[in-house]
Amino acid sequence: MPQVASISLSVMLVVIITVTYYYLFQRFRPKRRCSSAAAPLPPGPQPWPVVGNLPEMMLNKPTFRWIHLVMKEMGTDIACFRFGSVHVISVACPKIAREVFKTQDANFASRPLTFASSAAGGGYKEAVLSPVGDQWRKMRRVLVSDVVSPSRHRWLHDKRADEADHFTRYLYNKVTGGAAVDVRHVARHFTGNTIRRLLIGSRYLGEPQPDGGPGRMELEQIDATFAVIGSLFSFCVSDYLPWLVGFDVDGHEKIAKEANATMDRLQDTVIHERWRQWKTGEKEEVEDLLDVLVTHKDGDGNVNPLLTIDEVKAQTKIIILAAVDNPSNAVEWALAEMVNNPELLATAVEEMDRVVGRERLVQETDIPRLNYAKACLREAFRLHPVDPFNLPHVALADTTVAGYRVPKGSHVLISRIGLGRNPTVWDEPHRFKPERHMGDGIKVALTESEMRFISFGTGRRGCVATSLGTAMTVMLFGRLLQGFTWSKPSEVTSIDLSESKKNLYMAKPLVLHAEPRLPVHLYNLQP
Repeated sequence: MPQVASISLSVMLVVIITVTYYYLFQRFRPKRRCSSAAAPLPPGPQPWPVVGNLPEMMLNKPTFRWIHLVMKEMGTDIACFRFGSVHVISVACPKIAREVFKTQDANFASRPLTFASSAAGGGYKEAVLSPVGDQWRKMRRVLVSDVVSPSRHRWLHDKRADEADHFTRYLYNKVTGGAAVDVRHVARHFTGNTIRRLLIGSRYLGEPQPDGGPGRMELEQIDATFAVIGSLFSFCVSDYLPWLVGFDVDGHEKIAKEANATMDRLQDTVIHERWRQWKTGEKEEVEDLLDVLVTHKDGDGNVNPLLTIDEVKAQTKIIILAAVDNPSNAVEWALAEMVNNPELLATAVEEMDRVVGRERLVQETDIPRLNYAKACLREAFRLHPVDPFNLPHVALADTTVAGYRVPKGSHVLISRIGLGRNPTVWDEPHRFKPERHMGDGIKVALTESEMRFISFGTGRRGCVATSLGTAMTVMLFGRLLQGFTWSKPSEVTSIDLSESKKNLYMAKPLVLHAEPRLPVHLYNLQP
C-alpha cells in the first residue's frame, strides 16, 4: 500500500508540474504542420490533455507489459502511445518492422536523448546510444573498420578459444566437486570473461581466483552491467519530460548513476594505465581491443590517435554492455526448455557427437555444421528475447508507416515479443520448437533477415558484431552440450519456465545437475 500511494503521489506531481509547464511556456508556441497530416496516427489509448498516457505509464509497471496488453486488447500490430509530447510507436509485425528498418532505415537512424543513455554513453561519445550525427558516424566508422572487422575477428580467435577452454575446465572442476550449476551465473561470467579478454587482454580486473571463477571485481562489474542495461530506455518519466531530470521522480536516476559509476570505476583504472603506457612509449605492441581503440588512426595517415580518452572509455563500456546479456540469456532459456523436453536435448547432443565427436572439444570452426544447436538458439531468441523491445529509433522527419502517420521526433520501438510470438507468423508461437528453423539444405544462422524475430539488431543502427555474437553464443551453448550431461535436481519435477515480472529473464536462475561426459584429459587443458 505505501508503494502504491507513493506512485500515485508521483503521478499527481508529474501531472501538476507538466500542466503548469505547458501553460506557462508552451501555450503560445507556433504549431508545426505535419506533411503527413492526412494520415491518422496508429491506434492507441486515448491520451490525457498535455500529459498524454504518462499516468498510465507510471501506474502500470513494468510498462512494456502494459503496452503489449493494450496492443493485444486492441488487436493491432502497430500502436501509438503519447508520453508527454512524445509519440511512442510500438511495432509487432515483421512486415511493418521491415518497412522501418529497410525501406525507411535512414529516417529512423537516430536515438532518443535520455539521462540513462547519456550516462552509459559518456555523454554520447560512442556508436550505439548516440543520436545520429558526426560523432555517431565517426565512432561507427572506427568500430566497423578496426574493431569488429572480419580480420580483427580472426585476430582475436585464440583469445576466444582460450576462454572457452577455461570455461570448460572451470565447470568440470565445479561439477566434479559435487556442486549444482547456476547456469545463469556461469553463462554471464563466460560472456564477461570473454569480452574482458578481448578488450583488456585479461579475464580478471583484480586478482585471479584459485578456482578460476570470478572474483569480487568481476562480480561487481557483471552486476553493474546488467543494472545499466536495465536502466536504459525503461520508460522513465524524464525520458519524455527531460526538464524533470534532477528531480528523480521515479528513482530511476539513482539506479543509473550508481550502476554507471561502478562500471566506470572498474574499467577506467585499466584504461588510464593503458593510455599512459602508450603515451610514454612503455607499450608498443597492439595486443587487444583497448590497444586498438587507444592507437586508432584516421584513414589519412594522421600520426595522432583519432580518439580521445573519453571516447575510448565510452566505447569500451558500450562494447561490454552489448556483449554480455544476449548470449547468456539465450543459452539459459534454451537449456531450460530442453531439460524439460529431454528429446530435444538428446537431439542436440547427438548432433554434437556426430559433428564433433568425443575426442576433442567443439571449436568455432564447427559452428557452420551445428545446425540443430543453432536452431535451438534461434528458438530461444524468438520465444525468449532478452529485451521486450529493441533500442528505440527516432524519426528524423514526418513520415507514414503502414499507412499511419509517424510525426518527426517519434520513438519507434520494435517489439521483440510481438515479432517472435506473433500468431500470424508462427504456428504454436508459445511452444519451443527448434525444428521450425530447420529444412532440407538450410544452413541455419542466428541472424534473421526477415525480422520475424530479433537476435541481433539490424539496419544502420543494428549490431555490427554479429560474428562475435554468434561465436560467443554458440561456443557457450556448445561447450555446455558437449561437455556435460544435464538434468533437473532430484527434488524438481519440472523446470519453472516463468518469466520475471519486471523483465524477460527467467523468474528464477536455472540451477541444474551436471555430469562430465568426455574423456578426463579434455577437461584438464592447461591454462
